[in-house]
Amino acid sequence: MQTLDLLDGFAADHSAVVVIDGAGKVVAQRGDEGYKFRLASLTKTLTAMAIFVAVEEGVLTLDDPVGPKGSTVRHLLSHASGISMGDRGVSLALPGAKRIYSNAAFELLGDYLADQSGIGFQEYLTTGVLRPIGMMDTTCDGSPASGGVGTIGDLGRFVAELLNPSLVSRSLFHEATAVAFPGLVGVVPGFGRQDPCDWGLGFEIKSQKYPHWTGHRNSKDSYGHFGQSGTFFLVDPDARYGVAVLTDRAFEQWAKELWPPFCDAVFSEVVGAR
Repeated sequence: MQTLDLLDGFAADHSAVVVIDGAGKVVAQRGDEGYKFRLASLTKTLTAMAIFVAVEEGVLTLDDPVGPKGSTVRHLLSHASGISMGDRGVSLALPGAKRIYSNAAFELLGDYLADQSGIGFQEYLTTGVLRPIGMMDTTCDGSPASGGVGTIGDLGRFVAELLNPSLVSRSLFHEATAVAFPGLVGVVPGFGRQDPCDWGLGFEIKSQKYPHWTGHRNSKDSYGHFGQSGTFFLVDPDARYGVAVLTDRAFEQWAKELWPPFCDAVFSEVVGAR
């Protein structure tokens, strides 16, 4: 894919890109295949998948009360619990009232999963999510919100799983990638206030957000996540493909300027080639 020449625009010491088609096959890949990148906030989506596996296994439910009064697992996954960014003991809004992006919420989820399952979070994530889909080079020894480390090949396998879910039921996965608590106002870090600030369960939903890190051509139902280590992945369920980027360059203005046209260029090549 000629679009991957734009990889040079990331200007990172290490960077990598993979494009996955609707069948879960690699369409194109470039960059440091074996380099282990910090996944940063992409880790939240791995944690969410571990929660979904636990739901399927009967370990917990999405409506279990966790966090401040009135908050549930569902609220925590969708940044609707009211918990502040960095302190699980501080609530800035009532549950379901506002979209407040929160690392602390996902750390609370990791602890709750460990408590309910009797298995450490890292072990549950590894045995329940990572190994079953072949993510052999990915680990999360730190925060369930941001502590993941992995390769571009592994992230491509995760995107392939999202395009063709095998770990959890289609109905649960559909719920995870649909808007939870519609209509909430919030802030997408780095991109400002969004009204509404739509989010799924662990996955950010593009919806009508602007400005945004996805491409203008991506459908409103596109979902994914980005991270502060210059990382993102995007799945467009309408166009049936996914793209993932890993870098070791901190998220700054360069990413806001480069990612949308990059996503549009990938869309044009993937869809135009059909």
